[in-house]
Amino acid sequence: MDFLSPVTLTGQLVSLSPLSREDTDDLAAASADGDLSSLQYTSVPAPRAMAGWVDRCLRMQAEGTVVPFVARRLDAGSDRGTVIGMTTFLNVVPEDRRLEIGNTWNAVSAQRSGTNTESKLLLLGHAFETLDCIAVEFRTHWLNQQSRRAIERLGAKADGVLRNHRLMPDGTLRDTAVYSILPHEWPAIRAELRRRLTAR
Repeated sequence: MDFLSPVTLTGQLVSLSPLSREDTDDLAAASADGDLSSLQYTSVPAPRAMAGWVDRCLRMQAEGTVVPFVARRLDAGSDRGTVIGMTTFLNVVPEDRRLEIGNTWNAVSAQRSGTNTESKLLLLGHAFETLDCIAVEFRTHWLNQQSRRAIERLGAKADGVLRNHRLMPDGTLRDTAVYSILPHEWPAIRAELRRRLTAR
């Protein structure tokens, strides 16, 4: 399969489908749920900026650098089918069979619901079992302790820190913590993610 082929990944709690412009209003509502754009150390687009963000993601997809997904809840209840956020394959390098999972955010109402855990299971499964990746990266702001702890709980190993890596919208400089998972580590991580979902 081509690394950049749009694909829908479906679990029990969440589905990840290719981003389209028709998702803009739903993503804006998800961003507003918890005022995610105001959170420090994150880059969640504000509702009013979502159309530009979606256009940018689709342009980058056309250029062959990202594969963006929209996340929808599948668990039972009134929220079934609701857009809860997005996630992305970034820095895709087909010739080296590697990519990064990032630009992931979920509405506050969907957090701690198991949807993010299952999203990671679906994305990593696709990366290692379908695309035959040799490495999957995760990157986050060095100061984003919540994100770093979540990546470490996932089982990713620290590769290092890219200092003064990015200029943030507020003018500050971001040091980027880099983590990765390798193919031989995936079976144990897959088992742990499945255990967490079963234990919910």
